[in-house]
Amino acid sequence: MEKVIEAKNLKKVYGKKSAVFTALKGVDLDIYEGESVAIVGKSGSGKSTLMHLLALLDTPTSGTIKIDGEESTKLSKKELNKLRNSRFGFVFQQFFMNPKDTVLNNVVLPLKIAGISRKKRKQLAMDALKIVDLESKAKNKATDLSGGQKQRVCIARAIVNNPKIIFADEPTGNLDSATGDKITDLLFDLNKKQGVTLIVVTHDEDLAKLCQRIVRISDGKIIADNSVRKDTAKKASERREKEAARVKKANEKEAK
Repeated sequence: MEKVIEAKNLKKVYGKKSAVFTALKGVDLDIYEGESVAIVGKSGSGKSTLMHLLALLDTPTSGTIKIDGEESTKLSKKELNKLRNSRFGFVFQQFFMNPKDTVLNNVVLPLKIAGISRKKRKQLAMDALKIVDLESKAKNKATDLSGGQKQRVCIARAIVNNPKIIFADEPTGNLDSATGDKITDLLFDLNKKQGVTLIVVTHDEDLAKLCQRIVRISDGKIIADNSVRKDTAKKASERREKEAARVKKANEKEAK
């Protein structure tokens, strides 16, 4: 497998003098094409900072990041934006949608930024909505959707530009377990069936164990980087399915 991301000696420092805080302390990390990788750590461990750097949403204080062999620190702001928009997709816990706009207009945004024609971007957006089973909601306002539907729209927006890598930051954090499982299934289907590299930042151990690798971070340093055994992933999946069934049964009982 080829490296799609190569990070060397990443450091990130915030503040000055007495208010200095070092979020990352010399992190090395390689991500390979088609992998699913979980970045796990407690609040304040540096996991979100690391994801923001790998996704080129922020710049390191020092160190280098290569995307497909291309060193990002040498690119202009315009070149960085183009690279990020063409190769990455993003799914965040907070959705980051325009609630007053339609579902379709929220999904086409990356294509609009890329300069794709209106006709083509509408077709691509509808294709993406079909994958997440939301074609019928294309004309609805985003504010009228449930939390699970909003996250599915975010996934459609993430895949509309056919990215090589999807970054998912606590993608199920605001969802109930049954809805969260559906979102998880969508993300891992993209990884397994389309070969999209999946990088998940989470504190959910069962979600992390569904990935091929778990990278653990503490106090700004990687303390473990391990492959996940297939039987461990299977047990995590079974636990999630059992919990989803329990919630569904409880909801049905309450409805009666």
